[in-house]
Amino acid sequence: MELRDDYRELDEKYVMQIFARDLRIVRGEGAKVWDDEGNEYIDCFAGIAVCSTGHCHPAVSSAICEQAGQLIHISNLFYVPGQAEFAEKLVGITGLKGARAFFSNSGTEANEAAIKLARVRTGRTKFVAFVHGFHGRTCGALSMTHKEAYRVPFSPLPYECEFIEYGDLDALSDVVDSSVAAVITEPVQGEAGVLPAPKGFLKGVRDICTDNESLLILDEVQTGIGRTGKWFGYQHEGIEPDIVSMAKGIGSGFPMGAIVAREGLSFLPGEHGGTYNGGPLACAAGRATLEVVESVLPDVERKGRLFAEGLAAHTPRQIGLMIGITLGDRCAEVQRKCREAGVLTNCASGSLRLVPPLVITDEEIGAAVGVINEALD
Repeated sequence: MELRDDYRELDEKYVMQIFARDLRIVRGEGAKVWDDEGNEYIDCFAGIAVCSTGHCHPAVSSAICEQAGQLIHISNLFYVPGQAEFAEKLVGITGLKGARAFFSNSGTEANEAAIKLARVRTGRTKFVAFVHGFHGRTCGALSMTHKEAYRVPFSPLPYECEFIEYGDLDALSDVVDSSVAAVITEPVQGEAGVLPAPKGFLKGVRDICTDNESLLILDEVQTGIGRTGKWFGYQHEGIEPDIVSMAKGIGSGFPMGAIVAREGLSFLPGEHGGTYNGGPLACAAGRATLEVVESVLPDVERKGRLFAEGLAAHTPRQIGLMIGITLGDRCAEVQRKCREAGVLTNCASGSLRLVPPLVITDEEIGAAVGVINEALD
């Protein structure tokens, strides 16, 4: 595709100005990307934890291209090529026996589906979520998202939700009762700057939900598909959710998401749906992605420790290839210095957030750590 030189003017004139951006990336390969001036960057951002297999992984690109030559779209009123096979694999990696999948086009839509499923199957109307949690920007998902800047402009929101401090099981126990449809939480709060759940917290949440016959929704949109060193963050605690939502790393950049719900918990015909959900291209990208992630998953935690050890002077929080460093007001300046030196990072709630491709090499980690340390110092 020809790239026009007046793209900034076109963007300003024709695109809603939601995002602050001043860099045009035009090519990617593995953990590296290049801008329109030929500058090379190590990508420790990966499209916000999306490009799990790196940029343009040949297995994923080939699968998409092959499917595009056969069938790009068909309604879910017909059997979709590859959809059942992908669902089988996805259910298998969750470890939830007898579970079933429902596909969406994004993480927000996945959480929206999880919320609707909890609402319709329990008959209850109240939800509980956590301070600093992020679950999406549709009105339903916003009901569970804590940040007032996101929520208040669209209030009143459709669901009643009470927010509890992340990690406070006593407070959670006080509010969860027979009126609560579900508790929704992340195993690691990504948008809050990579805040892992305290040890034993997820098990405590599971127990409280079970005692009150409330559902447990685990939002693994950012943590799922190998990001934490296991397929899903909850697997570190040895628990099982009623519903797990996922997206981001599931398709290596192809837009898609999904929920997997335990046995006996499912939508009935007409209760939910979608035109593009689980289409042929998405399922082809997803199947190829899972194969690649499966091959690199055993090394994710070791790579994460390389980051943590290299950045130890700055007290990083690390689980798998999710790393956060609290910087406060300094974050934007550190992010800028990293970019100028050839490393892309991200600021989230005053923390430097690193969520690189799972295929990043040791050499690239070493180079990135050097740049980040220099920027921090």
